[in-house]
Amino acid sequence: MPRFVPAFSALTNPKCRLRIIRPLLGEAVTVAARSALVGQAQKLGIRAEAPALLASLDALRSAITILDADGRLLYANAHLNHLLRSLPPHEALIGSTYEDLIRLEIEGGEIAPAALAGGVNAFIARRMAQLEERAYAPLDVPLADHRVIEIKARKVRNGHTVLLWSDVTSARAQLARLEEAVALSAEAFAFFDSNDLLIMGNDLYAHLIGMPLDQLIGKPFPEIAATVAYKGRILLDETPEAWLERRLKGHREPAGATTLRTNTGECYLVRDRGLKDGGRVIVFTDVTDKFRAETALAEQQGALADSRAQAEKQSSYLADLTARLDQASARVDSAKTTLLRTMGHELKTPLNAILGFSDLMGTLADTLSPDQIREYAGLVHQGGTNLLKMINQIMDLTKISAGRYELRRTSVDAGGVLWLTRDVFNARAQARNITIDAERCPVGLMVDADEGVFTAMMHSLVDNAVTYSRAGGIVTLSADICEDGVAVTVEDDGMGVRDEDLARIQEPFEHGGQAAEGSQHTKGAGLGLTLVKAFAELHGGKLTLTSQLGEGFKATVTLPSAPLCAA
Repeated sequence: MPRFVPAFSALTNPKCRLRIIRPLLGEAVTVAARSALVGQAQKLGIRAEAPALLASLDALRSAITILDADGRLLYANAHLNHLLRSLPPHEALIGSTYEDLIRLEIEGGEIAPAALAGGVNAFIARRMAQLEERAYAPLDVPLADHRVIEIKARKVRNGHTVLLWSDVTSARAQLARLEEAVALSAEAFAFFDSNDLLIMGNDLYAHLIGMPLDQLIGKPFPEIAATVAYKGRILLDETPEAWLERRLKGHREPAGATTLRTNTGECYLVRDRGLKDGGRVIVFTDVTDKFRAETALAEQQGALADSRAQAEKQSSYLADLTARLDQASARVDSAKTTLLRTMGHELKTPLNAILGFSDLMGTLADTLSPDQIREYAGLVHQGGTNLLKMINQIMDLTKISAGRYELRRTSVDAGGVLWLTRDVFNARAQARNITIDAERCPVGLMVDADEGVFTAMMHSLVDNAVTYSRAGGIVTLSADICEDGVAVTVEDDGMGVRDEDLARIQEPFEHGGQAAEGSQHTKGAGLGLTLVKAFAELHGGKLTLTSQLGEGFKATVTLPSAPLCAA
């Protein structure tokens, strides 16, 4: 609110000239009464200025009223009738008390019902309180036509009270929209005035500070920052004094940004910017997920570095093992040497993928997007899975060869296992328009087998069938009683293999045929059929393969039937 000049009686001083009359228009607080203003102006010999001054006051876009020491109206300009249209002409109001004026507003229907909800007397009391000494706070009065009038009151030295009435409807509407937007925002907001006092904030900001919002309003920024620093609301890498000094320095810059981590685990990007009116706005953006992702990525890079070192050791060990096996195989025959070299190659393939993509992630860590990181991590995981699968297959073959593989035999429903296997591979098959037909798999054909091993055998056979089938083809599963027990068959209509290759592909590290186009098949170690054959024989059964080039492939596993349970 503008500052105030001495009372109207100062005009009687002969030294006061036009330089005293003109400030009256700008400050609008030393006018005592229309007649008094004219009389005093005339005594000073400035007759031409007095009417012009009064006309200027009437032309103001704010209403001015002056009350005497007893609270009676001495002067009102013409804009009062523009703001409150139900009032009598402003000249006719001279001599009325301020309370009379308020009651005329109420009787004329000017005041909004919401403002009178607490009772007429309470409303009048709030208005009259502005006439008290040191009652400097402005008062908003909502009108029935949805306008808002702001009234500012100030006592002057001669006991008079000057009231300035302004239409602030637009300003209040804009403020309400801003407050609503700030309240609904997912970010924490704080606005400080030119004196660095908090004038607006939302509940998120109050939550971060750790105090109710109504207790924060009006507090200076340095005090709020000190509260945050010394109450342990944020995690600091330095002393509270050093952090506070750095934060206040940044707050004085035209614009700046910093990052805060709270003691509850959240992380915020804090943007602090000066406004044209000398105030400041501070916005807190939650970047917790990004911070955690970056932390997790750094940890993953460390883990990948460790994995790479371990993989290099394993690679060195496997290379040495391969060399020794090559030497041993060379003493037997060249065929064995070729076989072991193939094993070394197949083991190194996933290791190379692991090392290559982990190196790539380490080199491009700062530029990779989350999608790329997930893609490369998936490829590393796929390589590790393939490596683990091959190692497990080699270990299983080693145990079987050494006679140390122990089966946990039980009665297993062969048809049920085939149906479950169909469900496992159905999505992959449908992606290439391949049908897996299990209609010839009756439930209740029980075999005497290790359930886990039998399930792995069926998975391996169906995996091969889906891989080598043509797009749009069919994979047929069946289970039947035979002379030797139960025969379980997996048949596809793919390219098949030559008859002379059937014996070869049952040997370790041998492959047969080409995967169908679009199968996205990663060539394995060539141990699948070898293990199926070994496990079938370990159960006392057998594996039978039938195929012709271009006419599909058929694999039948025969296992002993489970003994019948006594009734």
